[in-house]
Amino acid sequence: MGQGLDFAEIGLADRHGPVPGVMQMEGHGLMEWGDAPGWGALLFSAAALWVSLKAQKDGKRAADVAEATLARQIAAEEEAARPRVDLRLEHEVKDAYRLRNDGAAPARNIVFKDQELPYIFGLKGNEEVSLEQGEAVAFLMAGSIPPQLFAQWDGQEEWVPVRVPPKG
Repeated sequence: MGQGLDFAEIGLADRHGPVPGVMQMEGHGLMEWGDAPGWGALLFSAAALWVSLKAQKDGKRAADVAEATLARQIAAEEEAARPRVDLRLEHEVKDAYRLRNDGAAPARNIVFKDQELPYIFGLKGNEEVSLEQGEAVAFLMAGSIPPQLFAQWDGQEEWVPVRVPPKG
């Protein structure tokens, strides 16, 4: 290894003598010593970029999970705070009952599941009934009375059991 490069050796006959800062390495060609820190910085920068992109991707994933969790929590709180219908049956005398809405929301177009109704069931001529909060309607129910009836109303997709109180 020499201290410099002789231009005559590489075919540049018009200039002779070593060039400062350039060194010839056997079997490796030319390399400037000033390039080594640059290459090191490039490798370091590439590694830092990879780590940064990975952290950004992980951070986005964590943010997406947190956002979805917050959205579910808000939806659950809104659902819990939503006014509810609370239908109750009250026995008055003999075959007379009252259907009452003790909930905080109105129940519009209440219907009962036909398969569960007793033989005699007179709720305003079997029409749909609507009850505001605290409102009640009288009706007759006789025959083989089940322990509960199933009701639906506007906005309530599932059948809701309504307990039938015992006579007495």
